[in-house]
Amino acid sequence: MANLRLPKDSRVRPGHTHEGEIGAETREFQVYRWDPDKNDNPRLDVFHVDLKNCGPMVLDAVIKIKNEIDSTLTFRRSCREGICGSCAMNIDGVNTLACTKPIMDVKGKVRIYPLPHMPVIKDLVSDLTHFFQQLASVEPWLKTNESTGLTESTQTVDERKRLDGLYECILCACCSTSCPSYWWNSERYLGPAALLQAYRWIVDSRDRATEDRLEQLDDTFKLYRCHTIMNCTNACPKGLNPAKAIGQIKTMIARSQ
Repeated sequence: MANLRLPKDSRVRPGHTHEGEIGAETREFQVYRWDPDKNDNPRLDVFHVDLKNCGPMVLDAVIKIKNEIDSTLTFRRSCREGICGSCAMNIDGVNTLACTKPIMDVKGKVRIYPLPHMPVIKDLVSDLTHFFQQLASVEPWLKTNESTGLTESTQTVDERKRLDGLYECILCACCSTSCPSYWWNSERYLGPAALLQAYRWIVDSRDRATEDRLEQLDDTFKLYRCHTIMNCTNACPKGLNPAKAIGQIKTMIARSQ
């Protein structure tokens, strides 16, 4: 029989309870904690935050916890506007951006974990090294002929519209880390984010490497591990559709053969 339980040293255990402020609008936050410098299991710490003295977003509460309750809490954040993708976390069981997730959208206790199925550096910080290596492998930049490198590359209005729903990707990794196919085959399957970026350049009318890009992606694992589960589309905090982009790549490859 298959053993579906985590190894003993990976099982999340109850952690510390920090009372913090107690008020009429106090909410309980359960936050994943793990310190690589300590030989301990991951734990789930409990924090109580009075929402009367806190901003409306989950990131506001996380910052308040770090500033006022436990300064050792580690997480990424930058723009606080849903643009940089730094604060991607798993909140209430859903991958999303902490800066755009309203606390009031979460019913009951607010459970916060790092992005799933990724190595954890510390607390809520996931190791995205492999994720960005995969992105680099699709060469996400404009490729033109050397002879046209010093001239302006123009686009029609329709050609520019093809990039809508693609260029807005902020590389937060919410989509890839929500995909079961990526969980199982992340070493070889590029994942929704990298493939969305690949398609963004494939359909760019200014790019001159479309055939090479399609040939590079025509691989059993790189592309075809996508089984259209649609978790990626449901998880994208920017409302993009990586599954559709992957389907379009498959169609273009089929038509080119």
